[in-house]
Amino acid sequence: MPHTQISQTIEAITPDLIELRRDLHAHPEVSWAEERTTDVVASWLDKYDIVYRRLRAGTEVGTGLVGELGPVDAPIVALRADLDALPVHEAAEVPWRSTVPGVAHACGHDVHTAALVGAAVSLAGLDRRGLLPVRVRFVFQPAEEAMPGGALKVVSLGELEGVSRIFALHCDPSLDVGRVGIREGAITGASDHLRVVLTGHGGHTSRPHLTEDVTFAAGTVITQLPAVLSRRFDPRSGVSLVWGHMHAGDAANVIPVHAELAGTVRMLDVEAWHGAERVVRQAISDLVRPFGVTADVTYVRGVPPVVNAPVATNALRAAAEAAVGREGVTTTPQSLGGEDFGWYLETVPGAMGRLGTRTPGGPTHDLHQGTFEADERAVAVGAAVLAHVVLAPA
Repeated sequence: MPHTQISQTIEAITPDLIELRRDLHAHPEVSWAEERTTDVVASWLDKYDIVYRRLRAGTEVGTGLVGELGPVDAPIVALRADLDALPVHEAAEVPWRSTVPGVAHACGHDVHTAALVGAAVSLAGLDRRGLLPVRVRFVFQPAEEAMPGGALKVVSLGELEGVSRIFALHCDPSLDVGRVGIREGAITGASDHLRVVLTGHGGHTSRPHLTEDVTFAAGTVITQLPAVLSRRFDPRSGVSLVWGHMHAGDAANVIPVHAELAGTVRMLDVEAWHGAERVVRQAISDLVRPFGVTADVTYVRGVPPVVNAPVATNALRAAAEAAVGREGVTTTPQSLGGEDFGWYLETVPGAMGRLGTRTPGGPTHDLHQGTFEADERAVAVGAAVLAHVVLAPA
């Protein structure tokens, strides 16, 4: 009966949830600035008498909030949605397109937020009838797109204390709406940023032997560092170094004094992630030593991999089957994209699933692009999955 009531409630409020999603989409806010978004979510929780507390930034009230309902002495299950948008210009021509120049919900966080609101409303109905067997904590998190992510703030404020498991969904534009992707183990990768500045005595290209050739050294680091890492880490760790920026000099006949490289280091294994910075720094030092140049390395640890726990994954699969049927659940591939939900899983077991947002037969609108569009039917699907997972066996 609780599952049926969840489905009926979500069906009844779906038009309102879609309007909520459109409102959030039209008024996007970047990381740590989600003030209006937080207020809108708070108004929904007020309407359904769901108690909540706003997250704090020092002594000040910050963005994001945490709602809670259910028996106070019961195990706590947490559900998370992220609130922030991206500094991206929206190109999609929809009536609810962004009204904020240069900012758009190009990753689907408006869908995540509306879905979690829907789950909260449906579970509040169960709670009023005394049918909610656990306590539920709704985490509306700021700054997922920031590095190293707003999840760390939520953890530091103690909002995971007492939580037995935590769940989330993420939009997947490669998956048709009405389908949910599930995977046990690593589903997304760690994501770190690497910047290398090489410095040496420059000179004329006719006399390279009288210089410390930072250009040649940079080429060596670009080509050889990924190869070195492939031999320093277990191949099953999925370590990947990809360069996105390189600059050295401005003239064809001048060996410059400086060269700069930047890229990302990603991997699927938590243990490898914890040792990655040390290995990368040592490898760069060894590679540039023969050229006599110096290397200033900035290594910024981003987010850990999202590693879905077996029991939590089974619960999420059962919830997805309750929401969309067994035929709507698929095994999703791994991704090396970063997601700060991994910080929660360093603290408590949990799982993240993929929420299909592509209109069947339609184009794939990739994430983090101004052209991203989500089939709005995904909002109700996400709300159902998140609500049903609360009732899944621990």
